[in-house]
Amino acid sequence: MTTAAAPEGQRGDDRDVRAGDDRGGPRAALSGLTTRGRSFLAAGVAAAVCAFVLGQGDLLRVGLLLAVLPLVCVAVLYRTRYQVAGSRRLSPQRVPVGSEARVHLRMENVSRLPTGLLMLQDHVPYMLGPRPRFVLDRVEAGGRREVSYRVRSDLRGRFPLGPLQLRLTDPFGMCELTRSFSAYDTLTVVPRTEPLPPVRLAGEAAGYGDGRQRSLALAGDDDIIPRAYRHGDDLRRVHWRSTARYGELMVRREEQPQRARCTVLLDTRRIAYQGAGPDSAFEWAVSGAASALVHMLERGFAVRLLTDTGSAVPGESSEGFAGSSQDTAEAAGLMMDTLAVVDHSDGAGLSRAHDVLRGGNEGLLVAFVGDLDEEQAALAARMRQRSGAAVAFVLDSGTWLTGGAVSGAVEDRLRRLREAGWTALAVPPGARLAELWQQAGGMWVDGPAGDIWGGRS
Repeated sequence: MTTAAAPEGQRGDDRDVRAGDDRGGPRAALSGLTTRGRSFLAAGVAAAVCAFVLGQGDLLRVGLLLAVLPLVCVAVLYRTRYQVAGSRRLSPQRVPVGSEARVHLRMENVSRLPTGLLMLQDHVPYMLGPRPRFVLDRVEAGGRREVSYRVRSDLRGRFPLGPLQLRLTDPFGMCELTRSFSAYDTLTVVPRTEPLPPVRLAGEAAGYGDGRQRSLALAGDDDIIPRAYRHGDDLRRVHWRSTARYGELMVRREEQPQRARCTVLLDTRRIAYQGAGPDSAFEWAVSGAASALVHMLERGFAVRLLTDTGSAVPGESSEGFAGSSQDTAEAAGLMMDTLAVVDHSDGAGLSRAHDVLRGGNEGLLVAFVGDLDEEQAALAARMRQRSGAAVAFVLDSGTWLTGGAVSGAVEDRLRRLREAGWTALAVPPGARLAELWQQAGGMWVDGPAGDIWGGRS
């Protein structure tokens, strides 16, 4: 049988090996005797000893029969050669917290001999549920069997599935040999997201492409900064004067709309949160960041995920934002995979995130932060100067533990952020992000209108 289970429906590395353990030889095969087999062997030896002592020939024959039967089963099972291919397929590979995924297992007998009774077992982390076990009847030569089971987790993370194990047994249940496939698959459990309503907010309008960066000359056609011709450019855009000057085909730049930008900042500092578990303040912040990311990507924004450690996702481009609409799904998957495994950082402040935002022109900034002392509140207030609009959801983890009202210290931090231009809201225990999102938009009703937070008017 194979020693590797192939991921995603592809067949594993087929190899012709014995059903017994060739590496350990007969001794390893004897170790596979079941309780029944050991009992028969012990009873046979005891009967043979008694027959020798008492001189009873009939009892000796019975003892030999009892002792030989499990040994014959071991020999037959050890000498039998199976070639079995196994595969596993996840549907889907990425699921939100609390949702189910189905795992499909397929076993195929690619040898010329039928198999005996096969007991199939897959290794599953305890967070996903009980370990699945299946009993497969005799599989004919060239035949296949398919089984499936469901997994579910209330905790986000990346969980390995496998390796797959096969237990071979003889018809009498005297011997049982376990063989493992080598490969495994990974199930990614991402944070649960919440649909958010489009709300109006004063923010940075959609910019422009080449027009934002070009330098204007004094007058005339020279204020058109051409660029080299690229395959597929419209020939009507050819700028002949520049072509003659530079000796190569040049075309006029055209102002092209640039996607509005949004940075989602997630505070992961260990000292900023208390408590643990699915209902903790930190898990609410992670879920809120995931909801904001999905919402802004669906509205056509170029989005990046930034943490207090200064690491940005996707971060593949020079500016760190997700690129054109073609890779929106890929960028969303990358950021959700990051949030699936994000954990507390050992940092004490938000200075690294502030340094990333120092370049300015960051568009909309949406922050999910934990406890802020006076120094970190001042640093967060300065981040507002680097963005077109800034919204902060502040979680007081002490309030989440006790279920009480927001403390005066938190109110003071909120006031300081609002004075710096933030739209800052306290997050009470068990709050729904959609309601807070709507509330944040309502705080800008009297402000400048022209952009929609999460869309455009």
